[in-house]
Amino acid sequence: QVQLVESGGGLVQPGGSLKLSCARSGSIVSIYTMGWYRQAPGKQRELVAIISSTDSTNYSDSVKGRFTISRDNAKNTVVLQMNSLKPEDTAVYYCAVITTRRTYWGQGTQVTVSS
Repeated sequence: QVQLVESGGGLVQPGGSLKLSCARSGSIVSIYTMGWYRQAPGKQRELVAIISSTDSTNYSDSVKGRFTISRDNAKNTVVLQMNSLKPEDTAVYYCAVITTRRTYWGQGTQVTVSS
């Protein structure tokens, strides 16, 4: 059974940085994409960044140039480095593994950007 565990969330001032990590346990047979999504209060869950099995990346326009996604296949982890954080980045951030059969989700980690 695949499980995803996020870590690294917290409270940070505007302009600050945070690094989110997601560790995967359990085996996945097919090629898969890993990514981060977020959900702010009263809003739908939205894509933040994804990285394919060939390390191709895609970012939402709102985080381009500020966030960087990376993965370590040997360690089964995906990392989201978030710089120049803004109050509008406040949300619960979810790690995801996307396969041809289904998407697996982590439990989420809270990121709050506030002075």
